[in-house]
This record gives sequence, C-alpha cells and structure tokens, in this order.
Amino acid sequence: MSLKIRPARPEDAPELLAIYAPYVTDTTVTFEYEVPTVEEFAGRIRRVLTHYPYLVAEDNGVILGYAYASAFRERIAYIWCCEVSVYVRRDHHRQGVGRALYTELERILREMNIASMDACISYPNKNSIKFHSDMDFERVARFTKCAFKHGRWVDIVWMQKILADSPDPPRPFIPYPELTARRGV
Repeated sequence: MSLKIRPARPEDAPELLAIYAPYVTDTTVTFEYEVPTVEEFAGRIRRVLTHYPYLVAEDNGVILGYAYASAFRERIAYIWCCEVSVYVRRDHHRQGVGRALYTELERILREMNIASMDACISYPNKNSIKFHSDMDFERVARFTKCAFKHGRWVDIVWMQKILADSPDPPRPFIPYPELTARRGV
C-alpha cells in the first residue's frame, strides 16, 4: 500500500460519505440516525476547513479513510483544544490508515498551537478505545446513557492527548487556512 495523506476537498464528499454511511446505519460509533446528503457532507468539509484540518488517506487515488479536527466548544477560551475524529473504510481497518491520518493531524495541530486533542468515543467501542490508547490518548471521562440508538442506551468515553505544555499565556492559535498559506500549500 502506498498511502498518501492530503487535505480533503468538498468534491471528496461522495467517497467520504461512502466510508461514513455504514457507521451511521450499522453502528453506534456516530449518533446520527440518518446518513447526510452529499451536499450536506460537502458543507461539513467546507466548514471544518475554515479553521481546522480535514485530511484524507488515499492509495492509488482511492480514499481509504479520513480524519479531521473541529472546535471542542464554541466559546473562544476553548480555541486551544479541539475534538478529533477518524473514519476508515471497513475493509482497511488495522492496516495503519487511522494511525497515518492521526499522526499527520497531530503534526498539523501542533503547528497551529493546539494544546490538546480530545476524542468522544461511544462505549463500548473497544477497538476505538484501544486505537486512541495506542496513539497516547488517556481516558479522562465516561458519561452514562448519553445517547439512544439502535434500541439501546449508549455511553460515551472522552479521551485526551496533551500536545503542548500550555505556556501562560498560550501561543496564538493559527487557523488552518492561515497555516497552509504560510506553508504555501
């Protein structure tokens, strides 16, 4: 496999949605009940890219997975923390796609002066918890009966990876578009 990580584009939405849809319809990994439309998904990509990275992993032009960061909370004081998500095609689990995506995502987030990556994981989801643990995330919280999907209550676990020593005051947040412009990407 010759994996290439690149920024997502809104026109990637059909392929990304094909990866995401089974997570919506068949699992409690995401708490959406309905698969979004391609247009809605493209809009999500555009919105994320206004401030944060949205990455895809592809092999010979075929997208195998994607990862992105988003606002942890909307208030400005939270700007140095972000929530991260990763989705990989089911036939490519445990092949290093998620690890490659998160490694590049973390590298970019460090350049943006992000202090922590936070992941909200449905529980039980032992594979995702193990993946995040292997990526040096620590479990920081568990909330019970947060969502109801597929006829049952689902808990959530929050895991966190600290990226910076958090100087006081913190270094300025650099939005992703500004960072890519500086790098000439």
